[in-house]
Amino acid sequence: MYSAKINSCLKKEKISSGDKVKLIQKDGKEYEGILMPRPDFGGSKDNIILKLKSGYNIGIKFEESMKIKKSGKGAELEAFPSLKFSSDKTLPKISLVATGGTISSRVSYETGGVKWLMDAGQLFFLAPELQKIAVFRKIEKPFLIASENMDFGHWQKLAETCARLLNEGDKGVVVTHGTDTLHYTSAALSFMLKNLTGPVVLTYSQRSTDRGSTDTPMNLVCAAKVAATSDIAEVVLVGHGESADTFCIANRGTKVRKMHTSVRHTFRPVNDVPVAKIWPDGNTEYLGEHKKRAEGKVIADTKFEEKVALIKYCPGANPEMIDFLREKKYRGVVIEATGLGHVATDESKNNWLPAIKRAINSGMLVCAAAQTLYGRLDPLIYGEGRKVLSLGVVYLKDMLPETAYVKLGWVLGHTKDTKEAEKMMLTNYAGEITARTGTETFLY
Repeated sequence: MYSAKINSCLKKEKISSGDKVKLIQKDGKEYEGILMPRPDFGGSKDNIILKLKSGYNIGIKFEESMKIKKSGKGAELEAFPSLKFSSDKTLPKISLVATGGTISSRVSYETGGVKWLMDAGQLFFLAPELQKIAVFRKIEKPFLIASENMDFGHWQKLAETCARLLNEGDKGVVVTHGTDTLHYTSAALSFMLKNLTGPVVLTYSQRSTDRGSTDTPMNLVCAAKVAATSDIAEVVLVGHGESADTFCIANRGTKVRKMHTSVRHTFRPVNDVPVAKIWPDGNTEYLGEHKKRAEGKVIADTKFEEKVALIKYCPGANPEMIDFLREKKYRGVVIEATGLGHVATDESKNNWLPAIKRAINSGMLVCAAAQTLYGRLDPLIYGEGRKVLSLGVVYLKDMLPETAYVKLGWVLGHTKDTKEAEKMMLTNYAGEITARTGTETFLY
C-alpha cells in the first residue's frame, strides 16, 4: 500500500493500479508507464512504482511538486493476445505441454505479482516465428504450478502425456516448465520414457514474458526447432547458451543443472558437453553423441518409489539423519559426499559409519554422489573412502546428485531386491554415467 499522501493524489486523479499514467517532475522530466501496486513488504511507501514500456519497473520518489496524470487504462498491455496457428500440411507436427513457471506467467497489474497465462497460445504471440517452424497439433496443460511444488506424481503425468503425444504421430514435444526444479523433471522423463521416436524438449524462461529482457521467445523458437527438425530422440533441455540472444544449447536431460539464480544461460552441462547448439535462424550444430529418431511405440515406464531421499554431508553433520530415514522405512538414500566420496569416519560422535551400516543392514540402498558436481567419485584413493565402500555404499561415478536421487526412486520402483537395485543404479540408461570425464566438460 502506498503512503497516505500518494493515495490522496491518486484518488483525486481517479487513478487505480493498472492505469497508464504520466508522472511529471518539477524539473519537467517525464515518466510514463503502468501504475503498479506497491508490495506489502520492502521499499518506501513514498515511492511510486511504474512499469515502463520496456517491460522494466522503476521506483520514483514522490514529491508534492509532482504532477500525476492518467493517460489511459493500460488495457492494451493487460490484454495479452493469443496467436492461433494455421494448419500448414507441409510443416512437421509437434505438440506443446505447458506446466507453469516463469515462461507461463506474466505480471498482474492488479496485484503486482505474476499470474499464469490463461491460454497457452499466448506464448506464441511472443514468438510468431513459430508459425514457420511447425504446426502445433495440440497444446495441453496437465497442470499449471510453480516447479518447486512438483512431485513424483507430476513427473508420472508428464511422462504419460509426452508418450501419448509422440505415439499419436508428433515429431517431437515441447514442454514449458519452471526453472527451479527443471533438471529434476528432465532426469525423471529421461528414465521414464523408453523407445523415444523423437525428442522431448524442455524449455524455460528466467525472465517473465512482460519484461524487455525475457528469454521466452528465443528459447521457444530453438526448442521448437529441435522438436520439429533435429534428428535427436532423447529428453533434452534447451535454453540460452550465453547471456546474449545469440544461440541456445540442448543439454542431455540427465547431465544438466541450474547453475545460477537469475542469468538467462543458467542451465549448463555437467560432466558432459551439450548435445547441440541451435541458432534462432534454424542452424544446428551437433556437438556430441545422441540417440537418433526411430520408428516404434514410446513407453511411459513410470513406476516410482517415493521413500527415497537426497542429503548433503557437511562438516559436523550428525549421522542421526541416516537413522531417522531408516526408522521411517525409507528404501534408499543418496549422500552428497565430499571430495572423491567421503564422510566423517573417525571415532568422534559424528562418525557416519555406524549409522550407514545400520541402514544397509536394514535393507536400505545407500548411494554416494559428488557434491562437487564436476568430476567422478573414487573411494579407493583414501582410507576414509575405503571404509565407506566396505560397508556396501554404492558409488555413482560421475552422476549428478539430483539425477541420482530421481534414478534411485525410479530403480526402487522396479525392484525390491537390493542387489538388483545396486546393479541398476550402476547401469547407464539415459547418459547419466559417462565412461570418461574429460576436462573440456568442466565449466562449459
